[in-house]
Amino acid sequence: MASVTLNKINKVFGSTHIINDVDLIIGDGEFVVFVGPSGCGKSTLLRLIAGLESITDGDLKIDDDVVNELPPRERGVGMVFQSYALYPHMSVYENMAFGLKLAKTDKQTVHERVMATARILQLEELLERKPKALSGGQRQRVAMGRAMAREPRILLFDEPLSNLDASLRVQMRNEIARLHDRLGSTMIYVTHDQVEAMTLADKIVVLKGGHIEQVGSPQTLYQQPATKFVAGFIGSPTMNFMPAELEDNPAEGCRVRAKGIGALNLPQDASAQRTNAQLTLGVRPEHLRLAPAEGDNAFEVVNVEYLGNEVYVYLEPMEGRTLLIHRSEAPCQWQVGQRAALIADLACVHLFDGNDHSLAVRKTSAAA
Repeated sequence: MASVTLNKINKVFGSTHIINDVDLIIGDGEFVVFVGPSGCGKSTLLRLIAGLESITDGDLKIDDDVVNELPPRERGVGMVFQSYALYPHMSVYENMAFGLKLAKTDKQTVHERVMATARILQLEELLERKPKALSGGQRQRVAMGRAMAREPRILLFDEPLSNLDASLRVQMRNEIARLHDRLGSTMIYVTHDQVEAMTLADKIVVLKGGHIEQVGSPQTLYQQPATKFVAGFIGSPTMNFMPAELEDNPAEGCRVRAKGIGALNLPQDASAQRTNAQLTLGVRPEHLRLAPAEGDNAFEVVNVEYLGNEVYVYLEPMEGRTLLIHRSEAPCQWQVGQRAALIADLACVHLFDGNDHSLAVRKTSAAA
């Protein structure tokens, strides 16, 4: 096991700045997930840690050692790729032993490590099979076993479940989580799937355009997003966003109001916020309730998705602008074409300024 420290890490390809001044500390034994949209730099950052790409500027430490110039084999890392990258002519045993043999490990140690890893991953009955005789999940476990057999200090995963079907991804997520519990290894995992990030991570690193947007536990990122980007990326369905306006109230100071949602008081010391007219109100689908309504302030139900245990109701204002989502338990009585008023749980709403940063709000009643 080992800790990883990134200090002002930069990566430039030609004239393109891929990674920008990334500072991050990954503790010994932590399970950290890098998440973000395609092109945000998460896989590049993982390859910099592995030593598969050179660092343009900054220091990368594993424990207390700066490893910028060390080749991958000397960093004590093992990597599992999106493609299984198994040798088709080799058995499962030979695939798992291959890295150890390249390192000129003695035969007895190779055998002991392969068998110990096979027991952990429940591959003992498959050691003589070739990759073509394995399922997708079994192949991914072999790829993990090949990395684990080298007993690396850090295990790196680059979107390892992308090639699996939905049910198998759920199974493999559980296996990876259990593997981390058993080994206690430091694990760094890259994915574009926020569900994988939420279910696996001790700590999530949300990346956007080569920058870190926010670092925190799954609960922190869901309940206290620092930016509008994080609020929209973490959570499924995504958070609802709607424009909000400032209004003066002599009795209560400065307030914001969004159509159909209600009014919120800004903190008394938020003088800078009061001058910012470009505000956005955010509320998650499960924090909205619907009530029958008529008139211009109502929302129209435009679609209803039944998912078995829950229902998503899609709504548009009568003038047809922002699409909002309400999430509720099944059964649902709402039908397409009906009109509804929105009632928000104001203890759970979020407010963002013109730079998309989260603002503290003091909640009031939901009067619209």
